[in-house]
Amino acid sequence: MRYSRLFGKTLREVPKEIRSEGHRLLLRAGYVRSLGQGLNSLLPLGKQVFSRIIDLIKEEMDQLGGQEVEVPLVNPRDIWIKSGREALVDQEMIRFEDRTGRELVLSPTHEEAMVELVRLGMNSYRDLPVMIYEFQTRFRDEERTRCGLIRAKEFMMKDAYSFHRSYSDLNNFFPRVHAAYKRIFKALELDVFTAEAGVGYIGGSRAYEFLVPAGCGDDVVITCESCGYTANREVAVGGKQETSENPLPMEPRETPDCNTMDSLAGCLDLPKSRLAKCMVYRTVEGMVMAVVRGDYEVSVEKLTQVLHIPVIGFAEADELKEIGLIPGYLSPLGMEDLLPIVVDETVASSSNLVYGGNKWGVHYINVNFGRDYESRIVADISLVGENDTCLHCGGPLKGVRAVELGNIFKLDDVYSRALELSVQDDDGKQIYPHMGAYGIGIGRLMAAIAEVNHDERGLLWPRKISPYVFYLMSIGKSLTIKRLTAKIADYLGDDCLFDDREESPGVKFKDADLIGIPYRIVVSSRHVNEQGVEFRERRSGEQWYVDVDDVFDELDRIRKDHT
Repeated sequence: MRYSRLFGKTLREVPKEIRSEGHRLLLRAGYVRSLGQGLNSLLPLGKQVFSRIIDLIKEEMDQLGGQEVEVPLVNPRDIWIKSGREALVDQEMIRFEDRTGRELVLSPTHEEAMVELVRLGMNSYRDLPVMIYEFQTRFRDEERTRCGLIRAKEFMMKDAYSFHRSYSDLNNFFPRVHAAYKRIFKALELDVFTAEAGVGYIGGSRAYEFLVPAGCGDDVVITCESCGYTANREVAVGGKQETSENPLPMEPRETPDCNTMDSLAGCLDLPKSRLAKCMVYRTVEGMVMAVVRGDYEVSVEKLTQVLHIPVIGFAEADELKEIGLIPGYLSPLGMEDLLPIVVDETVASSSNLVYGGNKWGVHYINVNFGRDYESRIVADISLVGENDTCLHCGGPLKGVRAVELGNIFKLDDVYSRALELSVQDDDGKQIYPHMGAYGIGIGRLMAAIAEVNHDERGLLWPRKISPYVFYLMSIGKSLTIKRLTAKIADYLGDDCLFDDREESPGVKFKDADLIGIPYRIVVSSRHVNEQGVEFRERRSGEQWYVDVDDVFDELDRIRKDHT
């Protein structure tokens, strides 16, 4: 490819509001362009990287026995209703009708569609196990997009689904996928770690994430350096500090305009650990109140697991008012018969906390669980805090910001039962296949690589996914030099980006470093006759010269090492 013909050139500046260095470099180097919030276009260089990532992943999926398929982005809404998930996805999923009035959705994930595909393609239990996978565009109406491709509204996913006769068969297959993912990320030169994760609205019994540490990450992972415990903050557990003392009499206090933890703590001159935080959530079966201590936050994932029903989101202010609750002054006091109350373990074991009074401008001090109110559900529903300790070894826990690159789920028979996918074995027994789901975000994978593989001059692409192997340029107007450069370009073909522009050497050098192609070749009249053709490795900065007669052997050597 001649650079003069390449669509999309480098930029000297990008919008100042872009904080992610990886996304900034992808824009500057000519890999992506923004079409609007959460919407990104791939330029030819970016498309090349995408294609190479897909080829690498596809090879691993095929080795697992996977077969590539493709289901529609648009799905019938009724299969989501039948699976029970339609009510779980709020505004993220776009719902619409076609011209005949049929209800459709832009499916943000494809468990239902894959089950329906297997229904059409499976004739007998002997067809199991089967693994199918796809590379497909998805759309989620994300409320908070960030860092370009890291969290976008439209994105590409590799999703694989396996179907098995039994949980045991699924359990045995799971480590093979885990190992394949590790190989993928190693080939991409990413220092990835694995963490236990919540299942969210995907469902199932167990999930793991593959993450890379990055400041622009949208996940927080809790780790213990002493014993290696690692889990997403939504499901991580830790030893929490209790505030136990002799119970004191419950008393009301006037607290006008104290409808936040910060304002209440300031008004009463108390630490947040002496306050109770009450949050009301919507579920598929109605509203529920969660009570945690003021120095903690509610984990929606833990709350979902405790309730055994999905939590959809916060209750709206008008919904609270309908049942007599005042936003900012919520309290479980006197509410035991009105809605379910889930109390965090730290609240149940802490004494003399401050609670809302269920009326404006009033809080109660010295409220004690078990004396002043009751609940049959007491569990760990809070996110791990800054001062919590590891339950396994007692060591300190810390949070690490990271980008999730992929995930694997044990879905069990949740979808096959909900969607009535079954076959009979030789004994006439009905089998509901056990499923696994395995995803990798292609865009966020490219973005994460850019985020952690760069220096002050530009990108540093891993060899296996670089858009080109060589960046070729010449210096000088000598016809001999130009002919040699053109000969090298022809020999390299699609492995080479040939900078044939009439630009200064300085501009070409800067663009070569910015684009991040692994090897730069410079043919110049200054060096060819005395030292030879200049080679330079982008990542290490190593530079060497090769005699003109040996150039093509050197190119073959590098190509061989590159594959």
